[in-house]
Amino acid sequence: MPDKRWPDLDILATKTLDACRTAKLRVTTAESCTGGLIIGALTEIGGSSDVVGRGFITYSNEAKMTMLGVSPATLDSDGAVSQATVRQMTSGALKAAGDDADIAVAVSGVAGPGGGSKDKPVGTVWIAVERRGEPARAERQLFPGDRRAVRQKTVIRALELIMEAAKR
Repeated sequence: MPDKRWPDLDILATKTLDACRTAKLRVTTAESCTGGLIIGALTEIGGSSDVVGRGFITYSNEAKMTMLGVSPATLDSDGAVSQATVRQMTSGALKAAGDDADIAVAVSGVAGPGGGSKDKPVGTVWIAVERRGEPARAERQLFPGDRRAVRQKTVIRALELIMEAAKR
């Protein structure tokens, strides 16, 4: 039964899993601002273990560096909420997952209500997806709404990007 707050999330997660299953691809996540919601949406669906092996919740910069190998220089120069960081997060997740993942998605953003700046206002989210052997694709989003809305929209877009990568 779909979550009443996210009526179509189960449908999208199921379609994402089906696309990966059809392509015989496994997924890993590297999550900052969503704190595990992406992998949670995928694993809410029964049978997801044939597609999902692990996820990395790297909320702090320290976690991004130690778990995923994000460069301290990148975090210093570009910040956690940046294209460079999410690209390094996907590469690091694929490396850490080894043979257990073919596609990685990474998200880092300013969910609010505080923490925003002129250059990175609340709602700014960088999302990257990388299929092993291909360059990572990253995009910047500016999602309107409160913290819950920003995080929900980030999960939805991340699932869409995983599905697109599986169909390439």
